[in-house]
Amino acid sequence: MSIATRRGDEGETDLLFGCRLAKSHPRVHALGSVDELNAALGPLRISALRPETREVVQTVQPWLITLMGELATPPGEEARYAATHAAFGSDKVAWLDEWVARLEAGGALKFKGWALPGEAGVMSGAHADLARVACRRAERLVVDLTGTGQEVPNKNVQRFLNRLADVLWLLARWEEQGG
Repeated sequence: MSIATRRGDEGETDLLFGCRLAKSHPRVHALGSVDELNAALGPLRISALRPETREVVQTVQPWLITLMGELATPPGEEARYAATHAAFGSDKVAWLDEWVARLEAGGALKFKGWALPGEAGVMSGAHADLARVACRRAERLVVDLTGTGQEVPNKNVQRFLNRLADVLWLLARWEEQGG
């Protein structure tokens, strides 16, 4: 089977359960932004100076795939999805909360004034900042679904993206301090 299915040639894409949407649909934008976030984490995973950064990225990347499954579930099909997949749980948000506390206690907040991405000349810090802004975009696009009939019922998705952006900001500062 080829990756080139040609099913998207007319500007539509597949969600789960046979649902097709325009590639310009807000739900597809939200889904694609999480995919971009996952891709943005790749260079951070490779360039990280600190083992803590690698641990966070290696843990979070598969979770983002799970999160994308919830975004790819059309409204009204949540029970069908839940029959074969575990919900994106609050345990993942709590795990990120623990990382916020750990990084802050470890000195990741040692900076003067506004953080200027790339200023320290540390590539992994710059990659963490790029992943952070990708995460914030994904979060905004998930929030944009609220009130449209396309919202994601599982509020842990939005909470996770919010917290992950915080962790990525801290990891950027942490990486800038060296390995």
